[in-house]
Amino acid sequence: MKSKNKGGQGPGIFMKKAILWDFGGVLTTSPFEAFAKFEAAQDLPRNFVRQVNSTNPDSNAWAQFERSAVTLDEFDKLFEAESAALGHAVSGKEIVKLLAGAVRPRMVAALKLCTEKYNCTCLTNNVPAGMGPGMTRHEEAQTEVDEVMKLFRQVIESSKIGLRKPDPKIYDYACTEMGVVADEVIYLDDLGINLKPAAAMGMTTIKVVTEEQALADLQAATGLVFP
Repeated sequence: MKSKNKGGQGPGIFMKKAILWDFGGVLTTSPFEAFAKFEAAQDLPRNFVRQVNSTNPDSNAWAQFERSAVTLDEFDKLFEAESAALGHAVSGKEIVKLLAGAVRPRMVAALKLCTEKYNCTCLTNNVPAGMGPGMTRHEEAQTEVDEVMKLFRQVIESSKIGLRKPDPKIYDYACTEMGVVADEVIYLDDLGINLKPAAAMGMTTIKVVTEEQALADLQAATGLVFP
């Protein structure tokens, strides 16, 4: 049954038991920012990387890599072929280097507060590259990400379970792992395509556009006050 308290208003606040957090673009800066800088530096069309990733989105190189169906070397070749077919050959390995964003301290502070009341779980589409769930490439950054990951009751990674957002099966999997039903979940993600099936299941969804907006929406959905 779908929730009648979408957005966390009124009595619905007290029905929520869990919060699902996407990682990149929510607790860190968005990789799309890095993509944009890369495109400008390489004289590529604006949003070209997103165009490649959104072409045949369930079976392309990106989708296969997030499910660990291909290796990094295989992804590199597949992505280059797919990007070449769209007019500009780009190495997949170069794109992987852009995935790790900078941690957002205010979002992490909100996460810490939320863990006192809610089952907080990370649900991330990632690839088997870099160091750990955040796909960082440097020890200093990895230490920071490790500290964030310790705050979660569990971390669900697409590259480890062979499912990726927005497949509805991954949301069923997350609910089972958390021991809740969809109506009891608040879910933050920076991609609307990932939020749509979760909302259809009954989750209260928050699209993270800016940090300020996300914190305001999360405060409304939880009843908590963030610094």
